[in-house]
Amino acid sequence: MPHDDSGKHWHEPKAGENAGLGKFARPAMPYDRFMEAEGVPCYRGIGVRTVLDLPLAPWTRLGGRGTYIQLYGTEGLWGMYVIEVPPGGALEIERHLYEKVVLVVEGRGSTEVWQEGQAKKVTFEWQKGSLFSIPLNAFHRFVNATNAPATLLCGTTAPNMMNLLDNPYFIFNCSHNFNDRYAGNEEYFRPNDDIEADPVRGLAMKRTNLLNDVVNSDLPLDNRRSPGYRRIEPHMAGNRFYLWIGQHETGRYSKAHAHASAAILLCLKGKGYTYTWPAVLGTTPWKDGHADKVMRQDYEYGGLVTAAPMSGDWFHQHFGVSKDPLRLSAWFGANNSTSRKPGRPGEAITDRGAIDIKNGGGAVPYHEEDPHLRKEFEETLAQNGAVSRMEQRFYDGPLAAGEEFKDPF
Repeated sequence: MPHDDSGKHWHEPKAGENAGLGKFARPAMPYDRFMEAEGVPCYRGIGVRTVLDLPLAPWTRLGGRGTYIQLYGTEGLWGMYVIEVPPGGALEIERHLYEKVVLVVEGRGSTEVWQEGQAKKVTFEWQKGSLFSIPLNAFHRFVNATNAPATLLCGTTAPNMMNLLDNPYFIFNCSHNFNDRYAGNEEYFRPNDDIEADPVRGLAMKRTNLLNDVVNSDLPLDNRRSPGYRRIEPHMAGNRFYLWIGQHETGRYSKAHAHASAAILLCLKGKGYTYTWPAVLGTTPWKDGHADKVMRQDYEYGGLVTAAPMSGDWFHQHFGVSKDPLRLSAWFGANNSTSRKPGRPGEAITDRGAIDIKNGGGAVPYHEEDPHLRKEFEETLAQNGAVSRMEQRFYDGPLAAGEEFKDPF
């Protein structure tokens, strides 16, 4: 028979050789193919200054203009897109077997939600800065009653479902009602401001399916990322999709900290920049001659940055450089945060990003960070008419237990 050079025929390796190609191009996953077939752009990178600058294209399935966003480090873990609701119009009706979190970047309108077989719809209103979640597999429609477009940023677990099932028809047309998550309750989208302790990590949490204004709302004191740092994590719609909202005081910045890929930071207030670099470069990459390997993303309201753009641990550090505090929301997708990763039940887990390296965590104390960071931060603040509030005592070395995060202001 003639020799088959098509690549379909497998040849057993000779003695001393390995089977296979050795090097190969990563194939497109079902979710990649799905995005391409949708006919809208897909933005890839480490971040964007603001999603309001992204080019949008007509999106037949959704009925508005939009674009997919797949920042480095989130591939296969979770998805994101921007969709514009036309003035005086509405998007197409949707339902899907994946979770969806929605932030209103611009505009005002309402959402209708109902289940299979339910005649009555539950309707709630939203505005710029509202954050809410659509119940799993519930019908829903976004309506814009104003004469200006409304811009929605959506985070989803679509890649998880697409890559597992590889059947878009079933994902968009399954008739099962997840009544344990949503049963048409009129109060479902009434904001709940009660703060309780997250049962896993003991951090401040709200059980609510709607937050009216995540840009200006009060946040409880947390102190883990920087002196005076504030934070809340909403637990929404029974989701596995995890997110939190945090704020660094004006003139303060986050410690560098390392963890695996998945987290995307969304700028809600102020403006700033994030540095990220592989942990193998150490804690002082500028001092050690590795500045060319450090990635930087600048952002303002609506901006995005991936905390760890490639696989494995990356350090990342966030700097607010305006007269306003730097408020960020971190979105992780499903089962990617430290407290929600699979593992042995009951296994002890360290809050690594908030604990200094010398104590077994992944955070770099200010007195051990690269000197370049403080110098650049102070110079950038001055250019923006703001003043550093990073006191010298933060850089003087280890303090007494607990003192580092106790702030008199």
